[in-house]
Amino acid sequence: MKQYAVIVAGGSGTRMGGNIPKQFRSLNGRPVLWWSIKAFHEENHDTKIIVVLPENFISLWYDFYSSLPSEQQYPHEVTSGGTSRSESVRNGLKIIKDDESLVAVHDGARPLVALSLLKRGWEEAKQTGAAIPVVPVTDSIRKLEDGKSHNIDRANLRAVQTPQVFRTSLLKEAYNKAGDRIFTDDATVVENLGVEVSLFEGSPENIKITNPKDLAIATVLMGKDV
Repeated sequence: MKQYAVIVAGGSGTRMGGNIPKQFRSLNGRPVLWWSIKAFHEENHDTKIIVVLPENFISLWYDFYSSLPSEQQYPHEVTSGGTSRSESVRNGLKIIKDDESLVAVHDGARPLVALSLLKRGWEEAKQTGAAIPVVPVTDSIRKLEDGKSHNIDRANLRAVQTPQVFRTSLLKEAYNKAGDRIFTDDATVVENLGVEVSLFEGSPENIKITNPKDLAIATVLMGKDV
């Protein structure tokens, strides 16, 4: 079964400040986005990688990429994103013509995704058709309701990560049915079809770069075996 990776990097990343989106920021001498491309390529050279970028930054990405050593220019296809994450995922899915395949949708701002996590995702999705990585919630959680707050048992709570992996035909059907509705992740789109999503083990190091502090943390984690 063929494997596709849609790496969504279509946002502007305004919380990072500066003039360029966070996916273009340098992390250990390479753009943040590059690390995700590297991970999918190294996990399986046959995985077809599709990168979704803001249309007005595509030429900048090619400038970045062409400056890398040739052996680090991992093959991928680029398409433009939309006004929302959902629209960007739809644009990435349009590139995939083989519906009898698996597709992993990954945030381009999660550069520390481990090869072992990718393997778990592919294997789980082969069995169930829809699989997402999760990690236990470690902070105490309180819910605000009617002007008051109360504690929630965190033992049954999980934080959701990417890549989220699906049968391609299932994810396309889910987005087609969703129409113009906006969802925060792909699992919710699939659940909108009434399909159950299975969980697999994520990683605490698989952080999402949102602000400058996250970039500093990622730089430190890069020195570990993640």
